[in-house]
Amino acid sequence: MQNIILALNVVLPLFITITLGYFIRKINLFDDHTLKIMNKVTFKVFLPLLLFFNVYKTNLKGVFNLKLVIFAPSIILVSCISMCFIIPIIEKENRKRGVLVQAIFRSNFVLFGLPVTLSLFGDENAGVPSLLIAIIVPMFNFLAVIVLEIFRGGKINLKETIKGIITNPLIVSSLLGIVFMLNGIRLPNVIEKTISDLSKVATPLALVVLGGSFKVNKIKGYTKQLIIGILGRLVVIPSIFVPIAIILGFRKIELATIMIMLAAPTAVSSFTMAEQMDGDSELAGQLVVFTSAFAVISIFLWVFFIKKLGYI
Repeated sequence: MQNIILALNVVLPLFITITLGYFIRKINLFDDHTLKIMNKVTFKVFLPLLLFFNVYKTNLKGVFNLKLVIFAPSIILVSCISMCFIIPIIEKENRKRGVLVQAIFRSNFVLFGLPVTLSLFGDENAGVPSLLIAIIVPMFNFLAVIVLEIFRGGKINLKETIKGIITNPLIVSSLLGIVFMLNGIRLPNVIEKTISDLSKVATPLALVVLGGSFKVNKIKGYTKQLIIGILGRLVVIPSIFVPIAIILGFRKIELATIMIMLAAPTAVSSFTMAEQMDGDSELAGQLVVFTSAFAVISIFLWVFFIKKLGYI
């Protein structure tokens, strides 16, 4: 019973906040334009501040694990390459192929990683997920561009891809946090307090925007693809790699971070990228919506089972 309560305490705040966003949208307190602006502000201001602050406050000696730094990117790469071979067998249309591959290997680690791990282990353990986010986010972006270009049949613009990665606010803020942390640079108390306060806005605002973005429509034409995407993202990928992580000896905060990286829903930004790169953006949007909805259940089950087994 204690493990069920813990799992509910982790997942229910996410679910309630997302539901609030959906309700606010339904009663027309904000429209599509407002959501778009809020989403941009969240991902360009508040989430970068959150990542910077968490890394900045981290004790590197206490969180750095070379095995984790190698393992996490490796399983993302394996997932991406595997899907590039498997999805074309199941789906015949290129515009849908790229979107499905991206949806399955690319999770919303930024948005779900910190709240879940902090709910389990407290704010003092934010360093592990924050450092891993600094590594995984640029990898997600780079691989997503390559995948969408491959299935669009276009030529990959390496210069634009690299430019997009190095100017990504989430990556820049994480790297700045690492620079400050490694060099022992401390901000004035008033600045540190301001950043700390502002960073607390990031997660709830992002979840409210996500909930407000839910539009359950045009499901019929994408039933097959949605089933493939949801099962691939929330069931297949974590079911393969979480047990491997356990076998390799990952425990506590490190295992929880790996678990949420693998079990989180499809990244919200995958919709924007699909739209910009001639993928099936309607399918991409539906995959974000439905994996986010079902992730509330799947994350609850993952937290419950690995907690009950004593691994976290």
